[in-house]
Amino acid sequence: MPNCFDLSNRVAVVVGGTSGIGRAIAMGLAEQGADVVPTGRRAHHIEEVCAAVEALGRQTLRQVTDIRDRASVDALRDKILARFGRVDILVNAAGFTFKQPTIMLCEEQWSSMLDTNLTGALRACQSFYEALKSSGKGRIINIASLGSFLAFHEVAAYCATKTALLSLTRSLACEWAQDGISVNAIAPGIFPTELNNGLVNGTTRGQELLARTPMRRFGNTEELVGAAVLLASDGASFITGQCITVDGGFLASGVNT
Repeated sequence: MPNCFDLSNRVAVVVGGTSGIGRAIAMGLAEQGADVVPTGRRAHHIEEVCAAVEALGRQTLRQVTDIRDRASVDALRDKILARFGRVDILVNAAGFTFKQPTIMLCEEQWSSMLDTNLTGALRACQSFYEALKSSGKGRIINIASLGSFLAFHEVAAYCATKTALLSLTRSLACEWAQDGISVNAIAPGIFPTELNNGLVNGTTRGQELLARTPMRRFGNTEELVGAAVLLASDGASFITGQCITVDGGFLASGVNT
């Protein structure tokens, strides 16, 4: 039987693919055969991840990209199409968070988070739409959050963007199904990365999160790869508008002691 998870001859773009969750997914797609373009705003991180992709025998492209700038996103798309002639998979993993009492949140901070975490994903989806449609097997994977479903203390702006991102995922899935593009999301549980280390490691917040996680541990970023490969592959040919939660049982849990 053919391997329905084989990504050979597919081209994947991972926005925010140079660190943390995005980097793990970029490498996981490459391990399954895809040529992968991981991008972000830091050239030295792009170089590192692209070298790792090439070490697997895959092709890549080095291009600094600012998801907050549509011209920058379009320039990335044009260079990828000039090099590879196609795009089959788009992963939107760019984002940031911070903890702050909502009463102290200024409009500039709110707008900045919205622009990156939500509007940035929309920019990428719009920019790569025609290429994904032409693929015939277009796949979009948005990185949502437990904050798409639950409130977390003093991260209201982040949770708002991630809730909206999940709604955008569903809307695009319905609208673009006729174009052969599947749009899904992955909601990671607690995965310590450079983005959130200060919030979860060695803190009372982290202890509470562990207590509410039935597996009693945080996730490793590599544990998100399976869900990403599924959603990028032919194995997910009839899956769209869905969110796979990879959280060690967090959303399912009630009282754990």
